[in-house]
Amino acid sequence: MTLVASAVLFAFLLYVLGMFALGRGEGRAEHKHRKHRQGDRSIAAPTNAGHLLFVFVLPCLDEEVVIGASLDRLLALPQRNWIALVVDDGSQDGTAEIVERFTDPRILLMRRVPPQARQGKGEALNAAYRHIGTELIRTPAFAGYGREDIVLVVVDADGRIRSDALSVVAPLFRDPHIGAVQIAVRIYNATANLLARLQDLEFVTYTEIFQRARSRLGSAGLGGNGQFTRLSALQALGDAPWTRCLTEDLDLGVRLLSRGWRTRFTPRTQVWQQGLTRLRPFVRQRTRWFQGHLQCVAEIPRILTSQLPARIVVDLLIVLTLPLLVLLTTFSVVAFYASLISVAAGGGTEMFETVTANYGIVLIVWGLVSFGVAPVCAYAYHRAARTGVPRSVAYGLLFTFYCYHWLPVGWLALGRQLLRRSTWAKTRRLPEPPRRPVEPQRQTVS
Repeated sequence: MTLVASAVLFAFLLYVLGMFALGRGEGRAEHKHRKHRQGDRSIAAPTNAGHLLFVFVLPCLDEEVVIGASLDRLLALPQRNWIALVVDDGSQDGTAEIVERFTDPRILLMRRVPPQARQGKGEALNAAYRHIGTELIRTPAFAGYGREDIVLVVVDADGRIRSDALSVVAPLFRDPHIGAVQIAVRIYNATANLLARLQDLEFVTYTEIFQRARSRLGSAGLGGNGQFTRLSALQALGDAPWTRCLTEDLDLGVRLLSRGWRTRFTPRTQVWQQGLTRLRPFVRQRTRWFQGHLQCVAEIPRILTSQLPARIVVDLLIVLTLPLLVLLTTFSVVAFYASLISVAAGGGTEMFETVTANYGIVLIVWGLVSFGVAPVCAYAYHRAARTGVPRSVAYGLLFTFYCYHWLPVGWLALGRQLLRRSTWAKTRRLPEPPRRPVEPQRQTVS
C-alpha cells in the first residue's frame, strides 16, 4: 500500500467520521423539533397525514411468493388516504391472479405485457407514473388533491412498511421545497444467517453515518424501497422521471436535486425487506448496484453546471466518485494484504522492512482505516437492533471484512459496463409465511 493510497484512505476515514458527527446534529435537531411540536398544541401533530394522498407503487416481476402478504400489510395501515398500484411487469407466475383476489377498491392492478414489459424497474415505474398522472388522477379517489399533494411511494414487492410510516413522513412534505423523502431500510430475515445479518448492519450503518448527515445538507439519498416522491417533483423531470440506469433510485435523487428540489431522510420509521442468504445472488445484486453507480457518474457535468449550494455539490461529487475510489485503491489494498501474509509466513526481513517503513505509517493507517469505523458501526447497531454490546462489537469487526466484497464486485461491474452488458436475471424471493385467505376477484387496469 503506497503512501498516496494510505493518505486517500485516511482522508476517507475522516470523511466518514465527520459525516457521523454531522448526522448526530441532525438527530438532535429533529428531537428538539419534536419536543417543540409536542409543547405547542397550535402546531399540527405528526399523526395527521390527511393533507396528502399516498400512492404506493409496487413493481412486480414474478412475485407470487410475497405480493399477497405485502398487500395484506398495506391494508392494515391505520390511515385510509392511500392507493396501491401493483405493476405486473410481464410476470409468468401467479402474481396478477393473487392481486386480483383483493376486493378493496384501493388495490389496483396494472398489467404490462411484452414488448413493453420486462424493460427494467425504471420503465415499470415510469409506466405507473404516467398512468397515475393521466388516468387515475381523474378518478374520485384523487378529488381534492393537487399534484403537489400526491406522493408516490415506491415499495418492493417484499416490502414491510411500518404502520406509522405515513404519519411520520407526511409532516416533512409541509415544506414545499421537499421533493422526496427516504425512510430507513432494514432486513427482516437478519437472523437467517451471518450474510443476512451483515446486510442489516450495512443498512443501519448507511443510515447512521451518511443518510442522517446528507439529510441535514438537504441531499439525502433515495433508495429503491421506502422512497416517497412528490408527483409535482417527478413532473419536473418530464415524461420518464426514472431512467434505465441500474440504480434508478440514485439517478432520480441526483436529478431531483439538480432541478432545485431538496430530499430528506427520516430514521423514525422503516421499511423492512428480504435479505439475500446465498453468496451468488448477493454478488450479483451488488455488482448490479455498483454498475448502476458507475452509470450515474455521467450526472457529474449536470451537477457542476447547476445552481446548487456548494455543500450539496460537494456531497454529490463525493457520493458519485466513491466507486472510483474503490477501483483505484483495490491494487494497493491487495498488495498490502499480500505483504502481511508473506511476513506472517516468514517472508524474510526485506518484506518486513517494506511493511514497517516510515515508522510503520502504513500499518497504522491500515489499522485506522480498517477498524476506525467499527466502533461507530457497533454503537449504531446496538441502538438500532438492540443486540448486546459484545455481539454488536463482534458484528462491527466482521463488518470491516464484509466491506471488502466491494473490491471484486467493483471490477466485475466495471467489466460489465465496458462490455455494455446491462441485463440481469431476477433474484428469487424466499417464500413468505402462510397468510390469511383473501376475498374473490376484482377489476384490473390494463
